[in-house]
Amino acid sequence: MTAVNTKRKGTRIAAALAAVLLLAAAACGFYLGDYYHADTEAIAAFSDAGTVRMQTCDNGDLVWVPGDATAGFIFYPGGKVEHTAYIPLMEALASQKILCVLVEMPFLLAVFDMDAAAGIREAYPQIDTWYIGGHSLGGSMAASYLSGCTGDFAGLVLLGSYSTADLSASDLAVLSVYGSEDLVMNRENYALYKENLPSDFTELILDGGCHAYFGMYGAQEGDGIPRITNEEQIRMTADAIAALAAP
Repeated sequence: MTAVNTKRKGTRIAAALAAVLLLAAAACGFYLGDYYHADTEAIAAFSDAGTVRMQTCDNGDLVWVPGDATAGFIFYPGGKVEHTAYIPLMEALASQKILCVLVEMPFLLAVFDMDAAAGIREAYPQIDTWYIGGHSLGGSMAASYLSGCTGDFAGLVLLGSYSTADLSASDLAVLSVYGSEDLVMNRENYALYKENLPSDFTELILDGGCHAYFGMYGAQEGDGIPRITNEEQIRMTADAIAALAAP
């Protein structure tokens, strides 16, 4: 093969690789850009708005610090869901004396920053008792993070989620909540991974609840039809979490 032909072949290969990378980048951009947006009108209408002032951190995390907080809660949002969709749930918890940190995940996927909770507890030394949890993928990633530091937290909250990490030997208080009409969460995996939780974990099935209604971002593809309102599901969930964290 002549030097010219070799050069042409190398150019064609480079061009082909560049095209593949471009297509992959475009596909990735389309996937990550197609996400569930927070329903700003529904959030604004939520009746707990303004009871505890929301603070925005430099990294995008949102924080509510009640003056009489008795516990802290770090929350990982669901996959491809705008984190602000969970403001109502955090507001409902903050009104019940729980300091809340709503984490903003890179590319809206907790899998890209499973350790996002690291350092948060230290920023609020006035809080002695901490819980962590999340919705869907966020819950699973919160559980995976927790598996490496069970001694730092009092408990775990899973919303439409399950733990692939083995926490069964821990003394964590665990609350698992899902809606009876949830058709997004994989029920087979949920049943399979129950054994990863402490035997005394609390399971709450919200009659008429769905997968999407832990946040306010509208209907989710593949989900069931809810028989309760978005606000009702959020308030029931907040009450259950507050009961778990009660001193």
